[in-house]
Amino acid sequence: MRAEKSAAGSGVGAESGPRGLRQRARDWALWAWRPAGTVVAVCLALLLSWHVVNGKNGLQAWQQKRAEDHQLQREIKDLEQQNAQLRERIEELKSNPDAIEREAREKLHYAKPGEVIYALPAATQGQAQPGGASK
Repeated sequence: MRAEKSAAGSGVGAESGPRGLRQRARDWALWAWRPAGTVVAVCLALLLSWHVVNGKNGLQAWQQKRAEDHQLQREIKDLEQQNAQLRERIEELKSNPDAIEREAREKLHYAKPGEVIYALPAATQGQAQPGGASK
């Protein structure tokens, strides 16, 4: 009887050792998966947040592109205004003979027959302008 008890006892003890280790590992895994999952989720959220702010197309890049867009829109607006002024000037030169004559005299230094044109040297910034006026 003692032999049976010791054989039965050793058999149960041998089975409970590895099975107990498996059970403890299983219990630990069931207990640890939630905190580990939470840590992984928080790390992923932080990584995603960093990427949204500092990534290739993140908020900083977006703000730079937005500022560049505003600057380009201002330049386009200025160029459109300048273009409109030049179109008006072209229309004036096409239709107004006085404007054509003024341009010919000022820019091309044309003269009517019998007129004499005197060309004076341009005053530099260091020289005083005639009449005591200076810039």
